[in-house]
Amino acid sequence: MKRAVLAIGCLAAIWTLALAGARALWHVPFASIVPTSVAITDANGRLLRLTLSSDDKYRLWTPLAEMPPELVEAVVLKEDRWFRWHPGVNPLAIARGAWRTYAQGDRQGGSTLTMQLARIQGHRSTRTIAGKARQAMRALALEVLYSKDEILEAYLNLVPYGQNVEGVGAASLIYFSKSARSLTTPEVLTLAVIPQSPARRAFARADLDSLVRSRSVLFGEWTARHPEARRYAGLVAAPLRLRTPRELPFAAPHLTTQLLGDRPADPTRTIASTVELRLQRTLERQVRQYVRRESPVGIANAAAILVDTRDMAVKALVGSADFFDDAIDGQVNAIRAPRSPGSTLKPFVYALALDQGLIHPDTILRDAPTSFGPFSPENFDGAFVGPIAAKDALIRSRNVPAVALAANLSSPSLYEFLKGAGVGRMKSERHYGLALALGGGDVTMEELARLYATLANRGVERPLRYRLDDPKAEGTRLLSEEAAFVTLDMLRDNPRPDSSTAERPSLRRIAWKTGTSWAFRDAWTAGIAGPYVLVVWIGNFDGAGNPAFVGVRAAAPLFFQVADALDAEGRLDRDVSVSPPMGLARVEVCTASGDLPNAWCPKREKSWFIPGKSPIRVSTLHRAVEIDPRTGRIACTRAELKRAKLEVFEYWPSDIQRLFRQAGLPRRPPPVADCADGAADTEGGGPRIQSPVTGAAYVMRLSESRPPEITLAASVDGGAHELYWFAGENYLGSSAAASPLPWHPGSAGRYLIRAIDDHGRSDSREVRVDAER
Repeated sequence: MKRAVLAIGCLAAIWTLALAGARALWHVPFASIVPTSVAITDANGRLLRLTLSSDDKYRLWTPLAEMPPELVEAVVLKEDRWFRWHPGVNPLAIARGAWRTYAQGDRQGGSTLTMQLARIQGHRSTRTIAGKARQAMRALALEVLYSKDEILEAYLNLVPYGQNVEGVGAASLIYFSKSARSLTTPEVLTLAVIPQSPARRAFARADLDSLVRSRSVLFGEWTARHPEARRYAGLVAAPLRLRTPRELPFAAPHLTTQLLGDRPADPTRTIASTVELRLQRTLERQVRQYVRRESPVGIANAAAILVDTRDMAVKALVGSADFFDDAIDGQVNAIRAPRSPGSTLKPFVYALALDQGLIHPDTILRDAPTSFGPFSPENFDGAFVGPIAAKDALIRSRNVPAVALAANLSSPSLYEFLKGAGVGRMKSERHYGLALALGGGDVTMEELARLYATLANRGVERPLRYRLDDPKAEGTRLLSEEAAFVTLDMLRDNPRPDSSTAERPSLRRIAWKTGTSWAFRDAWTAGIAGPYVLVVWIGNFDGAGNPAFVGVRAAAPLFFQVADALDAEGRLDRDVSVSPPMGLARVEVCTASGDLPNAWCPKREKSWFIPGKSPIRVSTLHRAVEIDPRTGRIACTRAELKRAKLEVFEYWPSDIQRLFRQAGLPRRPPPVADCADGAADTEGGGPRIQSPVTGAAYVMRLSESRPPEITLAASVDGGAHELYWFAGENYLGSSAAASPLPWHPGSAGRYLIRAIDDHGRSDSREVRVDAER
């Protein structure tokens, strides 16, 4: 007896070792060798798209742990209730099936779940005795190589459910529009009985009654085990309606295509995106309606992206007006296409200028004809407005002030800032020059959305998130909290293009900026509405221009149409009174000059001020002068001073005075200060040389008899009337304050050009003259 027990023990040990060795050598997980579909869902688990596998099946591999236990139990109850105990083949079931089939003429199978898996996997015919024997041998081999749970998982993922649908994962999504783990008891029982005859039952409506009867039979066995399930009796007996693969959604096509292209080498079978289907449909609807309405002016295509700045999740994405329209190349995704952004980069010029102490919101900038070397920017309207507050220059998208600020940025420059923000495909900084501030480079809608989210996130740049499992990055600080806040505050004063005076605070506090690329190829609007960044693009994928493609006229209406739709859904209803950073202060400035008001400034206002950064000086624009009423000139003598009256004059620089005159708005000129002792000289700034430009090099061709002509010009304070020009110590001549002086250098070399006004104030600039044959 002991020997028999010992022998049995040895055989069991040998079998165990053999089994472990076989599994170590030949075990290959089913999931790694079976082609699978990919399901893409929205942030709430709603299906956006289900792809075909590489063998043209709808087959979504679902781990056994993610299937409801009721489904597993129902399948085993229906197909193979002895599954956990047999070795892959159940001789009693085979004998019973053979007796009923051949002796009684009632065809009945005797295959176990493992044998069915062997048939499915090997595509073997089992209608003959030899085929049945091969199926049984393969089933025994599967039991050696795989555990019962692995076999059950493989069966549930490979069992046919009609047409090209296989497995419970795909079947539950297609037939019931939900994941397997969300199935109800009647739905579980339905999936348990379909594999008996999937080709006949899954889609033929005439046979759905037969499916309901089979489900009812199984329900009787089920309630014997689970009496509490009797409450589903009415649903189990009710008529059944199954959806078909033709009814599968194909939502957010650009996004889902992008996600499929971005998958890693070992992709997951289900991608949970950050998109919300309701927001996606809202964005698609607004784009579609807008393009249809504006088609008479040649607008045929548009794109938009909506990002939640709180976690950088992309909530909706429309890559073109119509994914299926070949006429506009609708399957191209504009979100990742590099395009010229026009003036949408200007807010970052101003943000950097705030951070580097060049401006505060009410600093007065010059919008006047200016040359920056060979680059002479003009405004979109072809006009110049003269002095303009920084916030107004940004809102009105004036080009010259933006370029002037960009020229003075350093560490970082605008180029360095964009590189640090992850803007790709950029050439060298020298390639763009100052034109970068006006959209001279290319950015994508993704990159632009990230940049504007940096403003909303108080200067911290974070990557976009397209999937729920994408990490929420800490981000990189690119701007100070104060500069980001003030820039957004300036943009929030930008009035809507439709002149709407919406009462809702959520709509009044939208911060936005438009852009128009060269030759009217692209129209943009980007901004922040509530917790979202919204970027809108209008254009053509072939780069064809259209005079209608102007940011404020073409893209801004769509931007606000989307914003209004979001507000109607309650998406913008949150506290819009954002508190300023602790390091920010409010300071009173003189409205006309943007500087701290002196005693003579007539109009003042509050402006944001970054202590330790923002420029601070007392205004000298308004100056009080003693005027002799008899002559109208500055009082100099004692007698004149006795009868003099104090008057306040505005001392505008000469180039600004000229702009006022050209606009038909001349300012009263300040009086001439001609007192012999200079006692009446007033305060003010010195001249600023405008030509030649800093670092400029001029060419003297030795083959030509006449040397090159270089224009000497400067902007002077309103109290100055004469300029004296020098090259080194050599006097070149004088000119009226607003007039240029031509100069012909006699030889090549480096010259230090100096301009001295009639108050003794000066400015200098170095210029190089090269000789060429």
